[in-house]
Amino acid sequence: MNPTLKAALWMGGAVASFSSMAVAGREVSDALDTFEIMTYRSLVGFLIVLAVLSVTGKWRHVATHRLRGHILRNLAHFTGQNLWFFAIATIPLANVFALEFTSPLWVIALSPLILAERLTPMRALAALIGFIGILIVTRPGAEPLNLGMAAAATAAIFFALTNLATKRLTHTDSVLCIMFWLTLTQLIMGLLTAGVDGNIALPDARTAPWLIMIGCAGLLAHFCVTNALAIAPATIVMPFDFARLPTIAIVGMLIYDEPLEIWILIGAVVIFGGNYLNIWAETRRLRNIR
Repeated sequence: MNPTLKAALWMGGAVASFSSMAVAGREVSDALDTFEIMTYRSLVGFLIVLAVLSVTGKWRHVATHRLRGHILRNLAHFTGQNLWFFAIATIPLANVFALEFTSPLWVIALSPLILAERLTPMRALAALIGFIGILIVTRPGAEPLNLGMAAAATAAIFFALTNLATKRLTHTDSVLCIMFWLTLTQLIMGLLTAGVDGNIALPDARTAPWLIMIGCAGLLAHFCVTNALAIAPATIVMPFDFARLPTIAIVGMLIYDEPLEIWILIGAVVIFGGNYLNIWAETRRLRNIR
């Protein structure tokens, strides 16, 4: 099968998984707070990772020498994911996904500070284009900013921090090791934060299937993206990832009667343009080095 077609199929699975997680999160938001949702998501993910480690016999991959790095990474991801679940419960799904696409641009902005990477003129231009897209999506002054919009925008920053921390960890730890500590530490964080009020809501017949979907979809989405990137260059994979926005916009319209706002789509195109420009420039630079 053609590599591009294979990558497209994997990204189709990622789009479906991300969209399913958003819908499932919206469906349980009336019964569970974000900390409780994260607790059950992490529990499902942890059980799946335990099963994979046991079946494959790869427990030796679970190392503890970078435990501090794992905790810091997962604290950033836990914060970002809680903000994301809060956003999908309070603003249109298309808005959340459009602002989430700014995460790679925050990676560009933060890399010089965290990874000591050089901020090239092309990277700076890509980030500037992306931030213009943010202004188009949020339109400050045209509409009052709300907590949901602020949460979605802030979640993108924490996802960027997560990706930067992940890049550091992949130098020494395997994907299974990272996933083990991700699900375990976030399960502990979820239990601590969800139980701070002395009451953790238990799943019932209505919420349990949605929570299982959240846990499975979260792991499957990242698995699909990883496989797509292993098959094809990022310049081919990223345009397929952009299909998440029109997909979730249509889902929001059909299921939740959310309007299809042209400014959201225009802003998302600009944000995607900034992302794609950076990927294209980096791919070209690496080719020239070779």
